[in-house]
Amino acid sequence: MKNFVSKFAFAMTFALLALGMVVGVDGAFAQTPAVDPGPRGAPAGAGAPVAGLSADQTRFFNDALMRFQHTEGVVNGLGPTFNGDSCGLCHSQPAIGGTSPSTTAFPFVGPNPQVALANKNNATNTIPFFVTADGPVREARFKFVVDPDGSLDRNEPDGGVHDLFTIQGRSDATNTPGPTGQPQTCTLAQENFDQAQAQHNLSLRIPTPVFGGGLIEMISDATILMNMQANMGQKRQLGIHGTPNRSGNDGTITRFGWKAQNKSLIMFSHEAYSVEIGETNQMFPNKRGFSGNPPPASCIFNLLPEDSTNFTVQGGTELVPSDDDAFATFMRFLDQPTPGSNACAASFGPTQCAASIMNGQNLFINVVNCALCHTPSMTTDQSAFTTGLSGVSANLFSDLLLHHMGQTLADGISQGNAGPDQFRTAPLWGLGQRIFFLHDGRTRDLLDAIRQHASPGSEANGSIALFHALSEQQKQDLLNFLRSL
Repeated sequence: MKNFVSKFAFAMTFALLALGMVVGVDGAFAQTPAVDPGPRGAPAGAGAPVAGLSADQTRFFNDALMRFQHTEGVVNGLGPTFNGDSCGLCHSQPAIGGTSPSTTAFPFVGPNPQVALANKNNATNTIPFFVTADGPVREARFKFVVDPDGSLDRNEPDGGVHDLFTIQGRSDATNTPGPTGQPQTCTLAQENFDQAQAQHNLSLRIPTPVFGGGLIEMISDATILMNMQANMGQKRQLGIHGTPNRSGNDGTITRFGWKAQNKSLIMFSHEAYSVEIGETNQMFPNKRGFSGNPPPASCIFNLLPEDSTNFTVQGGTELVPSDDDAFATFMRFLDQPTPGSNACAASFGPTQCAASIMNGQNLFINVVNCALCHTPSMTTDQSAFTTGLSGVSANLFSDLLLHHMGQTLADGISQGNAGPDQFRTAPLWGLGQRIFFLHDGRTRDLLDAIRQHASPGSEANGSIALFHALSEQQKQDLLNFLRSL
């Protein structure tokens, strides 16, 4: 690594001399600024099942994978309000189970699918200003309740998801038989997102990857708490005070979602089916409208719940679970991403890239102290499902705890014990192929995402100060390491 840095500096000296770019009163030469190398190329290194599945479990996984990608229509339970018409629409980069795609992604996945979805099947939706072809898939939440006259009630927190689209105008929701068999037509206008933005009442989020969901589920509460107590002196010195989010009923640690608001994959999948797609299920059997109000009866076309256990076996056990149970199975058996070594090979060459990544890992853990929150790994407990989830080193780079992230990243939403500026430490596995960063996808630039961790009240301020103290080459090494994950 030392020889590589020396050669790099030597080459830069000649380049600067040739251009007459000598700078600084001490005669030193400017360093090349660190840059995000961007999403690394193929292979995806993600999307495969965990090891050790039986033949039957593999069949269930493959069946669940197909259901995860199935496009829902009104006859299946889509709407009346929705953000997507399949799980795969939101979770597809760099493989099914990942996060939001983009037109400019590599490997190419396609433009933001929400753009075409807005008017699919003749729907009359207007595309919200924050949904663009080259931007991320997003969901919207309101911070406070909007009164019937359009004014905000700042004494009444909202925090819930306000779906982007409705089924109004869709051909499968116009003069279509309802639960009684009589034709009906849905009339339901979209929310006013422009008004919400003007009132500073809008909060956005992008999809979280679901890779390694079963491994996260199998990390015990005791392991999470023991890790929380580790290196307490260093953490306190840097102002780090992570705390778990907990279930309001049984008090155990919740761990899924941007604010660790969901306890289990079953809860996570059932809630997403109801909130994001609008399909009712055994855990959420009632149709959603806006602001806690039920939708018009003319917008409900099916008997409820629309997804439930299939009590009649039709051709095999794959048909017995509900879709939601299958989604949970898919996420549970979906393996953690595999790191790649080609994050910086195009710029540095394979050998020098490997040295840069190794140095970046050391800086991440031992110098900048990012690993005090982004815990490199935790070991799972023994699983009743499969040996592939038992005693596994889950390399998630997260402590699964809530941390105050300060004014810059605060979203004004509280969920469980998580306050308006608190977020679960985002797992970094698979980061090397992500396109959008932070909870709302506000940036594509990993370096910018790191910088935005610093703001008044953020627990990351100490580590970000250490990051800024690095040389540009050291910053580049750290970025190369993160893009290798």
